[in-house]
Amino acid sequence: MKATIPFAAIAAFILLHHDLWLWNDSRLVLGFLPAGLAYHAGYSIATAGLWAAVCRFAWTEDERLSPNEPTADSLEGRAR
Repeated sequence: MKATIPFAAIAAFILLHHDLWLWNDSRLVLGFLPAGLAYHAGYSIATAGLWAAVCRFAWTEDERLSPNEPTADSLEGRAR
């Protein structure tokens, strides 16, 4: 049940990304920013907030790396 909320939010954001309703809108936001560009600026900020929330609340402690745990990327460049 806990995993359905992030997946539903991500699915909603995928659908909202295609802003078909603003393609022919010639209004300016704040007097200089086209409506479609303003929408995508707000969308980008909202998406960053969504990903931050998913990283903070949806991951369990077992899935997070501990600060001292080496990753595969950190071991690739070392000589054996």
